[in-house]
Amino acid sequence: MIDIKTQYAGLTLRNPLIVGSSGLTNKAERNKEFEKAGAGAIVLKSLFEEQIEMQSEILMQDSDYPEAADYIRGYVKANQVNDYIELIKKSKELCTIPIIASINCYKADAWIDFAKQIELAGADALELNVFFLETEIGQDFNEIRDLYVNIIRKVKETVSIPVILKIGKNFSNIPDLVNTLKVNGADGVVLFNRFYQPDIDINNMQLVSGNVFSSHSDLSDTIRWTAIISGKIPGISIASSTGIHDWEDVIKCLLAGASAVQMCSAVYTHGSEIISQVLTCIEEWMHQTHYHSISQFCGKLNYANISNPAVYERSQFMKYFSNRD
Repeated sequence: MIDIKTQYAGLTLRNPLIVGSSGLTNKAERNKEFEKAGAGAIVLKSLFEEQIEMQSEILMQDSDYPEAADYIRGYVKANQVNDYIELIKKSKELCTIPIIASINCYKADAWIDFAKQIELAGADALELNVFFLETEIGQDFNEIRDLYVNIIRKVKETVSIPVILKIGKNFSNIPDLVNTLKVNGADGVVLFNRFYQPDIDINNMQLVSGNVFSSHSDLSDTIRWTAIISGKIPGISIASSTGIHDWEDVIKCLLAGASAVQMCSAVYTHGSEIISQVLTCIEEWMHQTHYHSISQFCGKLNYANISNPAVYERSQFMKYFSNRD
């Protein structure tokens, strides 16, 4: 009998397929549809601290009473948070699979208040969606790392549910960051956050949004770092994210060492039916390759388990092209 259960950040998932945080997961009824389609867990649409602040600023600009600024900020924040709490509660009422809340903040003090309310609302875990783009000349990486450490420490002191960090790939030493997060209490990491993609409209001479969906070409970095982190830093759960569009992509990430995978763009493109299709194909592949459980092959091709781990490193780029005319 094929067993596709997996352990992810302290949660038992019926399968490794997680619907990633997006506008798709902002309605409890739709989350129930994802569960029916076979999803192993759902990450709710992020609560954005920055968006709350922007909405507050817009309302304050329209106000004739500058002294009302604190009231406006508090009103907007309370309404956004209350709506999010209701989304968690309703999703938990309708679904039996784990519901993972997500908050996107950029100041450490805001995480604490959000995190405790999310736990009390019944979320099974909390995904912290962190995005700091390093653009300052001479900026010390240690400052950014300390910011992450400050966030994870404070949140772990506040909640008892698993806490997962979703990070970007714009770091000079990703293994060092992940190891630091693990040491400071992170239960898992998501590799990677997909940032806003800018583009330029050359006719209207303005900055516009680029393609919001990932593509297969994004998968290579996801596989590379999943394999390296899995091999170098055992004991922390990894969810691969970005570039995962079909069942083969899912298996590749599991072989690289992921405990779970997050799909988002593929669900936008193909609908919830892609979930059941992917799961069916995974089970068929396991049957054909004589694997009875995911644990039998998870991480089989990670950095620590292959004879030549250098294949995951940049030196192979030159070797590849040196053999081509």
